[in-house]
Amino acid sequence: MELRQIRYFIEVAKREHVTEAAHALHVAQSAVSRQIFNLEAELGVDLFIRKGRNVKLTPIGRVFLDHMEQAINVIEDARQVVSEYTDPERGTIHIGFPSSLATYILPTAISAFQSKYPNVQFQLNQGSYYGLQDAVIKGDVNIALVAPVPAERDQIEGSILFTEKMVALLPMSHPLAHMPSLKLNEIRNDSFILYPKGFILREIIESNCKQIGFQPKVSFEGKDIDAIKGLVSAGLGISLIPEITLVDNLPRATVSVPIIEPEITRTVGMMIPTDRQLLPTERLFYEFLESFFERLEKFQE
Repeated sequence: MELRQIRYFIEVAKREHVTEAAHALHVAQSAVSRQIFNLEAELGVDLFIRKGRNVKLTPIGRVFLDHMEQAINVIEDARQVVSEYTDPERGTIHIGFPSSLATYILPTAISAFQSKYPNVQFQLNQGSYYGLQDAVIKGDVNIALVAPVPAERDQIEGSILFTEKMVALLPMSHPLAHMPSLKLNEIRNDSFILYPKGFILREIIESNCKQIGFQPKVSFEGKDIDAIKGLVSAGLGISLIPEITLVDNLPRATVSVPIIEPEITRTVGMMIPTDRQLLPTERLFYEFLESFFERLEKFQE
């Protein structure tokens, strides 16, 4: 089994089309077809079901793909370790993050780090909460900023940087917009604008509402925090969002009001794999963030 065969296989599996894979790889279609045929012959199984110009993975092909993607990530990590070994301050960091950390936490962290290590490069990968967990497990990224920090699992571990509050975002025209604080029960009859089902912020909000005896009436759903804020700004409902997403970015015609009963919080931190080491530059970034937010918390206190 050759590395070239594995790369060709992964590209065909992703695109489900041999010609498109060949174009992406900048090689002849016949070369891709031949390498896939040789790989299947060596393994003694069919990895694809052929349907004209299109192909689909067989069940064993899907299993093989999962293992090969992890293998390629390990190989790429090894190459990067070698290149960073002599100078980790010139490496590249692949980091995952959710949209709720994109407007303030991520830029703040990277800016502070690059002021000290200006030659480090970043490759950013935005994803959902559960998608980021899968990305760390599979090796697509080795570090992900997440909120809340997940409980430790066999293949991932989390490190809490700080805890933040959730606040109510209301249109200025809302009857309670002038209040200094709110109880969650006071807005139980409002129309909510939330993330779709399956998003962790939706789960946090619904769990807190359930604890005081109601299910929020959801009028609109949005996968992006800015879209949710825009809908509230248009007067189409209210939302509960992380306080930090409003730093220097309170939408027009809205107000944010603290929730005091119950106080709704989430942890913010990093997630890394337990079954492999961070690359030298990633370890530098990881330790920097732990120190940076520890100093920041002490300063705020």
